[in-house]
Amino acid sequence: MNKHIAATPISCRLLRQLAVLGALGLAGSAHGAGAFDPESKWMTGDWGGTRTELLGKGYDFSLEYVGEVAGNLKGGYNDDKTARYSDQFALGVQMDLEKILGWHDAEFKLAITERSGRNLSNDRISDPRAGQFSSVQEVWGRGQTWRLTQMWVKQKYFDGALDVKVGRFGEGEDFNSFPCDFQNLAFCGSQVGNWVGGIWYNWPVSQWAMRVKYNITPEFFAQVGVYEQNPSNLETGNGFKLSGSGTEGMILPVELVWSPTVNSLPGEYRLGYYYSTAKADDVFEDFNGQPQPITGNDFKSHSSKHGWWVVAQQQVTAHDGDASRGLSLFANFTVHDKATNVVDNYQQLGMVYKGAFDSRPKDDIGFGVARIHVNDDVQKRAQLVNDLSGITDYENPAFVPVQDTEYNAELHYGFHVTNWLTVRPNLQYIRHPGGVDEVDSALVAGLKVQSKF
Repeated sequence: MNKHIAATPISCRLLRQLAVLGALGLAGSAHGAGAFDPESKWMTGDWGGTRTELLGKGYDFSLEYVGEVAGNLKGGYNDDKTARYSDQFALGVQMDLEKILGWHDAEFKLAITERSGRNLSNDRISDPRAGQFSSVQEVWGRGQTWRLTQMWVKQKYFDGALDVKVGRFGEGEDFNSFPCDFQNLAFCGSQVGNWVGGIWYNWPVSQWAMRVKYNITPEFFAQVGVYEQNPSNLETGNGFKLSGSGTEGMILPVELVWSPTVNSLPGEYRLGYYYSTAKADDVFEDFNGQPQPITGNDFKSHSSKHGWWVVAQQQVTAHDGDASRGLSLFANFTVHDKATNVVDNYQQLGMVYKGAFDSRPKDDIGFGVARIHVNDDVQKRAQLVNDLSGITDYENPAFVPVQDTEYNAELHYGFHVTNWLTVRPNLQYIRHPGGVDEVDSALVAGLKVQSKF
């Protein structure tokens, strides 16, 4: 195997992509903010003033890029040193339908994404027989392909008190929502979707859905959703599928969200519950209530699946009186149906400090730790399978790894290079990847690039 860091193909691909997009920006930089202006919101600038003009008419075009590199420094399932690169482009438009069509308090959103690259977690960090629960490159996954990620209309009523959204989108866009600045998946986006991914589809997968939100007070709202539960939407060839064929049921989330201001500093607290109407297999018992590895019968079928979550984010300090800088704390907790789900609970804690240095007021420092626990029945089943086969040697390809708890940690520094470019070198530590004790804990160096063109 190649034991050198495979950086040259990665660098060439990234430079080619940035060069093409940069050339597009240079073509329209005669007026307004020019291409590569560090104060502009976009790398390609104001397109000679056209972009600002379009915004005034209700058209907000976007092209965003995320690229992630990860290299294994030590440990893991395979300590043969290498680096992997994954990326995502998201092209879209958001339309103010009141400005365009006179449709009061209404908007439309369309987004198409493309993912490509490879993931270090799959064969270097984790045992391929078990996989890593998290991922050292969150942007990888759900098929490296093109997808229709958003296509929805949102309408507000009663002076904005009632908000109804209909179309194609994912649950994590509104429920159990969380930022995605970390590179490790255990600290990025809606965590429910990471641990019940068979029914809850995070970005970039979309499905037919409706979300209804009611603002009870300026700081407090409640919302409920109805989402198509259709596993065929996960297939690589179905990125633009619009039909409902393959639908197995619905997933129904409900959530209460409180956004208080504490000592003039913002916070957000979410408490939610989800219920899936689709049938789900038991993780251990057969249809007669006996251990399935012994009988070989079909698994017991349950009529539903459920779980709940808590998300907390709170800024706790201001830097020298500047509330745009300071320390924020965050936490995520999820609990899942023990009868049907491999992961039964997950916890995460962390912090982000923005503007720690006066010379770099827009930079951020982030640190987080996460614990992912495997259902005891899943462990019991793997042990029973090995006992029945008489295989006790972990090195035997037929051995079924027994999974328990995976721990993830990440420390990153976000360089706010310009208003349109942030670069976050990071260091990740994964203890017991995939919850498999026999796999060495891993140390991973990463680099996340986020840009708006």
